[in-house]
Amino acid sequence: MPKKNTYLVLAIVGAVVPYVFFWTFVSSEGLNLGSFVSSLFVNGAAGGFSADLLITSVVFWLWSFHDARQLTVPRWWVIPLINLTIGLSAALPFYLYLRHDHAHRTPNGVSH
Repeated sequence: MPKKNTYLVLAIVGAVVPYVFFWTFVSSEGLNLGSFVSSLFVNGAAGGFSADLLITSVVFWLWSFHDARQLTVPRWWVIPLINLTIGLSAALPFYLYLRHDHAHRTPNGVSH
């Protein structure tokens, strides 16, 4: 499978897997944002993991924003949207999918 398509498959997997867990939470707790946020920091392990993902997301946004401008990757605005509504597990591989052709251009503008 070409690398670009691998990124797309990983973005889909990165969207489906977290939503299995989110669906389990919503089915037991409902759409309770307060309960959701407090569950992210319910103990040291969950808090550390949540903090790690939040920091990593911010770093990814900063890097991908500058990278997208440098490589002229279109539709960067969708990346933070995916990150906030699904998660980094979908946003990162989807950005790599969008970026692929732009990062592999030759000096004459042709992708390889």
